[in-house]
Order: sequence, then structure tokens, then C-alpha cells
Amino acid sequence: MDSFLIRGGNRLKGRVEISGSKNASLPIMAACLMARGRSRLHGVPRLSDIDSMNKLLGELGCHVYRHPPEDSPREKGPVLNGPLDIEVMDESRCEARYEIVSTMRASICVLGPLLGSRGRAIISMPGGCAIGDRPVDLHIRGLQRLGADFRIESGNIIGEVRGRLKGCRMYLGGAQGPTVLGTINVMCAAAMAEGETVIVGAACEPEVVDTANLMNKMGAKISGQGTPEIRIEGVDKLIATEHRVIPDRIETATFIIAAAMTNGELELKHCNLDHLLAVEDRLSEVGIRVERENGTLRVSSARRLNPIETTTQPYPGFPTDVQAQLMALLCLADGMSVITERIFPDRFLHVGELNRMGAKIRKEGATAVIQGVKELQGATVMASDLRASAALVLAGLVARGQTRINRVYHIDRGYEKIEEKLIAVGADIQRVRE
Repeated sequence: MDSFLIRGGNRLKGRVEISGSKNASLPIMAACLMARGRSRLHGVPRLSDIDSMNKLLGELGCHVYRHPPEDSPREKGPVLNGPLDIEVMDESRCEARYEIVSTMRASICVLGPLLGSRGRAIISMPGGCAIGDRPVDLHIRGLQRLGADFRIESGNIIGEVRGRLKGCRMYLGGAQGPTVLGTINVMCAAAMAEGETVIVGAACEPEVVDTANLMNKMGAKISGQGTPEIRIEGVDKLIATEHRVIPDRIETATFIIAAAMTNGELELKHCNLDHLLAVEDRLSEVGIRVERENGTLRVSSARRLNPIETTTQPYPGFPTDVQAQLMALLCLADGMSVITERIFPDRFLHVGELNRMGAKIRKEGATAVIQGVKELQGATVMASDLRASAALVLAGLVARGQTRINRVYHIDRGYEKIEEKLIAVGADIQRVRE
């Protein structure tokens, strides 16, 4: 099991190439199950979750091929991967086994594409995780409205369609707000249903928009993506296409915060700041300056960081996936900050680990109160989930002494070659294997 050893205190300076979005790549790869021919996806990051999806697509009858990196002169930094080809070879396979689903909850995003194109899906029930339970009832409810029948057998969700799915008007909101993968699952299935489907209460995230844009290239008729009401006119077939995945907005936010915490200056390439307006708003209050020019962001910060209050919300609000990183930043702010978690109220396992490094954080239900300190101290800590891992890396970059982060397989799920990117801009970080 790998760990990171970080010696804090280095100021980050240089350029970082932001990878394609993991949260867009996974449903986009699943959507390729519905298309005839060979789809080519650019910008898909090389992550453990992506490797799991490649394996799952292989079991579902696809040939998946990752091209080598394009050989071109580069600046300092890791070489990212080439395009990903996906071609359906066998449409009879419909089962996502527990061995894969247990390693990647996003496996549920094959449910809609399988029902829409093959009329049958067997998906192992995804369990809870360290940030709290994330049930799939909204996925199933939406697909049932389209005419799919479901039953649970031996820990599997079994969905079947008699004849063809039929479009309808439905509300898809839930107690914790819209569901991103639920919206995408219903949207994919409806793309090949009979008639028109209207999803009211749809998730508005850029990852939903990117998946819809891919499907429209394939011949789907989807409109309204990015708004709470999506309209889908069903078609008879979808044809493979070529598509570039959007930049990863969470990785972008993480490196913006890394620059601020180390009082550094970073130039982030291949970004879309429009996907991070709520993050930019809050970080500007902290004292971070972000300038954009043709997809490149230049980040710098004031030496004095201001305390703030923020609440995580569905898009376009402040994303829950940046909550832990923001908390690490606010540990160094000059005063008291407050973060309220409205998406996953239990997503605070990083609090104890940051406190081990000298932070002063008090958890009160779904709220964390952070009293800024002058410095953090190196310690041995343990990652509990993907974004908590990123927060601990950020804390380690500024902590006095050495920080050891165990169980960094979590961070490998969502950040492509993060230690190589950090080393290229001046960080003292190394991966060690037990």
C-alpha cells in the first residue's frame, strides 16, 4: 500500500496541466455502450477509477484501447495519456459484477445505458462509503417512470424492459437535492426511448452537460442540459463519435488552493473557470487572485488569508468535493471560519487528521468551525476518502517537518499523477511503497 512523504515549506511556482474530468469521463465512457462503432475520447485521465471502468466495459462486451501519449515537446511535468477508444463488440452482456462495483461506486452509471440499448441490466448494489450513504433510489425511480421493471436478487439490482422504454415527464429531485448520476442514467435511457422525456429537477453540473453534448454528437436529441429541466426526444440508434472531456474542475480548485497555501504562483493550463464561479467567489474573499486567459489560469494570493463562511450546495453552488481542500486552506486563515456541509453531512473524517497536524477545528453536526493557526506541523495521518486525501496533501505542503499520508490509493482514484505534477512546480513529495 502506497504512502506519500512530504516535507513542507516549499513555495510552488510554475505550470500545471489540468487533466480531464474524472466525474465526466466515467458516465461518458458508460454512454459509449449505446453507440454503434468506435468512439474516441480525448482527455480521459489515467486513474484507478478509470481503469475499473475500462475493465467493466470489457466485461460488458466492449473493446477498450488506450493510445500512448502523443510524442511532442513538453515543458517540465508528467506526460499525460493519449486518447481512449471504446467499441461495442458483444451486446449480449449486461452484468456489472460486485468485484468491480465494490471498488467504484460510479459503476451504477452503466444502468441507464444498458437498459436503453440492451433492455436488461444486472448491477451489484453499491454500498455506503466513508463520506456517507449515497442511495440509488432516484436512479431506479426515474427509470421505472420510463417503463423499466426492477427487482433485487442476491445483492444485485436487476432491471428489465419489456419492448421499448417510453418517454414521460418526471420529477427527479431528492431530499439532498438533484442527483448527478441519476440524471445521467435517466437521460441516457431516455435517449433511446419512444417519444419525449422531460426531467424536472435535473442536476445542472457541467458533467451532465458534457455527457449530453457527447450523446448529441452521437445522434441523440437532448436540450436544456445545464438547467433544471432537460428534454430528450428518443431516437432509434446512436452512432460512435469523437469527443474531448471537459477539464477537471475539482483538480483545478485543488491546485488553486495549493498555490494559495504555499504563497506560490501557479499557471494552470486547460481550465474552465466558468465551472468554478462559486469557488472563485469564496476564494477571492480569502484573498486569492485568479486571472484567466484563453483557458489558462494564473493564481497568486495575499500573505494574509481572510476567514470566511461557506455552505456546500448543488451546482452552481460551492461543491462538496472542494470542502476538504477549503478547510485545509482556512486552517491558516487569520481568524475563525465556518463551513456547513449540506450535501454529505458526514463528510468530515479529515477533521481529526488535520487536527493531528496542529489545526483547530471543531465539528458541530453538519458544520465545522475552523480557528486559524500560524502553522501546521508534520505528522503521520491517514486518508479516509478521495477529497480528504487531497486536503492532507495540501496541509503537508505547508506543514513544518515531514508529513506521512497513508492509504493514498484514495487519491489515485481522482488525481492523475498528482505527486509528479507537484514535484514539477517545486514540492518535496515522494511516493513510498510498503
